[in-house]
Amino acid sequence: MSSDTSTFLQLDPADNVSVALRESDGIPAGHKKATVMIQAGKAVRKFNQIIGFASVDIAVGEHIHTHNCDFASFERDYAYGEDAVATAFVPEGERSTFMGFDRGNGKVGTRNYIGVLSTVNCSATVAKHIAAEIEKSAVLDNYPNIDGIVGLAHGMGCCMDAKDEGYANLQRVLDGYIRHPNFGAVLLIGLGCEVNQVSYLLENFGLGESRTFQTMVMQDMGGTRKTVEAGVSRIKEILPQVNAIERVPLAVSGLSVALQCGGSDGYSGITANPAMGAAVDILVRQGGTAILSETPEIYGAEHLLTRRAASREVGERLIERIQWWEDYTARNGGVMDNNPTPGNKAGGLTTILEKSLGAAAKGGTTNLNGVYKYAQQVDTRGFVFMDGPGYDPCAITGQVASGANLVCFSTGRGSAFGFKPAPSIKLATNTPMFNRLEEDMDINCGGIIDGEKSVAEVGQEIFDYLIDVASGKPSKSEMLGYGDNEFVPWQIGTVM
Repeated sequence: MSSDTSTFLQLDPADNVSVALRESDGIPAGHKKATVMIQAGKAVRKFNQIIGFASVDIAVGEHIHTHNCDFASFERDYAYGEDAVATAFVPEGERSTFMGFDRGNGKVGTRNYIGVLSTVNCSATVAKHIAAEIEKSAVLDNYPNIDGIVGLAHGMGCCMDAKDEGYANLQRVLDGYIRHPNFGAVLLIGLGCEVNQVSYLLENFGLGESRTFQTMVMQDMGGTRKTVEAGVSRIKEILPQVNAIERVPLAVSGLSVALQCGGSDGYSGITANPAMGAAVDILVRQGGTAILSETPEIYGAEHLLTRRAASREVGERLIERIQWWEDYTARNGGVMDNNPTPGNKAGGLTTILEKSLGAAAKGGTTNLNGVYKYAQQVDTRGFVFMDGPGYDPCAITGQVASGANLVCFSTGRGSAFGFKPAPSIKLATNTPMFNRLEEDMDINCGGIIDGEKSVAEVGQEIFDYLIDVASGKPSKSEMLGYGDNEFVPWQIGTVM
């Protein structure tokens, strides 16, 4: 990287743009200027990759943004597995540990919540009421090993085609949350006449009721009031059992981290996302798992991931998902460049290609070991990809359902989210935003652009903080009470 009097940063010698470190010559911070004359139709390059094409001739020093740089599709070389190398694992005896909850089934939790889930929107109010009644009673004050109770509701579950993708998505999400290691117990509430029947879910995923997983159907229980009363009673009965489990030292190989970015800006691909990638490399080398998602936000960078695929089959599964999205957007009258958002553009991101190249940096440098459908259980350790939309609550709902017991979330504009039962850690891409929103941000990655820290140093800081939060330290979003309203299963397919 080179800088122009500490005002503009050129990320690669092959780039024809540099990034403003602060507002200068009418170019906002995080935005780009041309370092050479770029003729109309020629590629605009950042990160030594194509981020768009000049729509008019662009003069040296001119601001490059949506007014003169357009998205266009171009041929990409997927080179399956060409850059895949053996991972340098840390010897088991030298690996880090954290204080977590051993569920005794090979899974470990970073939190010990009680969950109340609904099969359908029609039972959502009852699920929320049950959780609220337990909270109002203050009974949890007597059980210090329980992190709380959360009622998770959604707007789906009926008038769906039981054979389409949307129904399959919802069922995988509910199955993943029922099995999630951050839940010590789960109560599932159905209405009784919905498409997404409790009995169907249990049968399809081989789920059996137990003391810590119970179901109730409102129409069988006698309605709203009786279901709420019975639900509260059942939860109170199992509190001693859920509280009996205590944190114990566990290998960090049990950690599975959802990688996310939201409210991104021109610094995301320079500071927070590469630093997150450095933390991911540390985690993977210690046997842990990291789940990248948001398929529309790796579009234009997928060729960098296929080169790291552990096998051609893994790489081809990723491209199959890319092609699905191209078809999905086309049949719904959209285009892949619908993203970036207005906030992303205000922060300096011009095209989806530019945004994706920065977003893909969250995945670090190790091999891509697996590609999964939305909310599919991740059964491979290391760096993997889960298909999902760019809408953060929806994508993270799928990642948590896939098994993520932590969320690492970078933001340049200041996104405010939480994702119970998985604690969410916020990374700020720049110092001014961190200072404005310090109560919401956990780590400032702006020191990288300020010249105070390296990407590797901040990556180690993130990794250490992940261990602290996994061991019980509350993240900023947890302290602010986020996490109940961000449960958003991905709704696609026919709703009749």
